[in-house]
Amino acid sequence: MDIRAIIAPAIQDREALEEFADALTDRAPEVERDVARLKKSPGDREITADLFRAIHNIKGDAALCKFELGIAIAHPIESMMSRFREGEIVFSDLLAELILLAIDRLELATDAVLAHKPLENLRLLDLVQGLELTARAAPEKLDASCAELIESVTGFPPVITGMSARAPKSAADKTPHTGATDDLQFFRSLALQFESRSPLFKGRTMRILRLALETNKAGGAQVDPLQLEAAVYLHDVGMMLLPESTWLKVGRMTDADKQLLRNHPGYAAGLLQRMHGWQAAAEMVAQHHEMPDGGGYPNQLSAAEICPGAKILAIVDAFEAVMLKHIHRGKNRSVLRAIAEINACDKQFAPEWIAPFNAVIRKTIEN
Repeated sequence: MDIRAIIAPAIQDREALEEFADALTDRAPEVERDVARLKKSPGDREITADLFRAIHNIKGDAALCKFELGIAIAHPIESMMSRFREGEIVFSDLLAELILLAIDRLELATDAVLAHKPLENLRLLDLVQGLELTARAAPEKLDASCAELIESVTGFPPVITGMSARAPKSAADKTPHTGATDDLQFFRSLALQFESRSPLFKGRTMRILRLALETNKAGGAQVDPLQLEAAVYLHDVGMMLLPESTWLKVGRMTDADKQLLRNHPGYAAGLLQRMHGWQAAAEMVAQHHEMPDGGGYPNQLSAAEICPGAKILAIVDAFEAVMLKHIHRGKNRSVLRAIAEINACDKQFAPEWIAPFNAVIRKTIEN
């Protein structure tokens, strides 16, 4: 295969590629569900056949739509599933994680090609070459090959478990009781009200708060932790002023849905702007969907115009959103793949805060 079809795939037929993207949106949940089922029942030949068929269909869709990258990713996975079906290799947790990571990368790459976005951060050549080598690995070396490839593509070893939803110490706990303490308690109650609107949100506020405070600390504590804590609590509260059918929607959003969602930062920021002493938090909330390249919203600010707290909040909020994005597929998105996706899309975020965020994740691994 021409290496350019992997590192810089061209759109030969846009309509066909859009059809492939739509089909992949349907196929990927099948893969996710079948991998989860097979991990629990590795001897089930019917589940094995289902997963093999799902991967085979992705390869067939890619061939029909003339998307060589799709073939290059799906074919070695199909070969591994064939070896498993014949009893030559076992279906280990590492093999399962590698398959899911590969499908994630294919989804990201397809969307990026359609949007004319860069692909270098996806490490597609490493992925395809590694999949080909892993597909031919000796049975006793398969897990080692999977682990090596996962770390090569993501930058993280495949040993990450869950992220704590336990409440970290509030910045207000370290200061005498003031009006700010009362305000933070009120802000937290609003955040928990938002969280209660869906069982899928359980624990998200404290996960985001912990990551935000620790990322700020790892980056030199440039942001006032009291203001950052307030911004974490209120950054999504504006969602409650929108129709629930929009922000609790499962699956792809329409352009109208996306346009409506662009209003939510302004509502919460407006609340903070009208309260004495929370102007910095208001700025963070208003800007947390802005991007360094000017492609964010609501004001298309550039990197220098976005405050540091908003840059932190953008990363940790996106991480939580990625974790939630595919929960309807039947299992939680793994922390590893969520981190990998954030790093693969790092041009959406301030690079000076990606490194501290990664440092926090690495510390979590070590502990």
